[in-house]
Amino acid sequence: QTCALPIYLTGCYAKASAAPAIELSTAVVPQPSVPGETTAYLVIRNNSGPDRLIHVRTSVGGRVTFRAPDGHGSQAMHTIPAISIPGHNIVRLVPNNAHLLITGARSLRAAKEITLTLVFAHAGAMSVIAQVTNPETGGSSYFLNS
Repeated sequence: QTCALPIYLTGCYAKASAAPAIELSTAVVPQPSVPGETTAYLVIRNNSGPDRLIHVRTSVGGRVTFRAPDGHGSQAMHTIPAISIPGHNIVRLVPNNAHLLITGARSLRAAKEITLTLVFAHAGAMSVIAQVTNPETGGSSYFLNS
């Protein structure tokens, strides 16, 4: 919509300042305890209708799969095709819930950042910086306790 007359300026401004459909924050990638395999945790805030996380890329290569509890009361995880993001909700991708599994990525070191590019079915692609932490020194404890 184009604002041709000053009377429409307020309406256009309000739309431009609206919160984005999806907001990403608090992204953490622990240093791998198993060579070539690590996880990624983050917080996804959905300010709009239901969506799905359908693909993720990293700046350090590798393959990202979605993991979630098997739903049978055990701690076992299984691969899922997408992660549901309910409308007007906050989803925390954390260790004992849905999260990202990164395999085959280049070397990760503590205190380094990588970029995760998340692709949503409706919101499209967006990136977030993830802090690479060393779990042995408590580098990710702030995230797990939030």
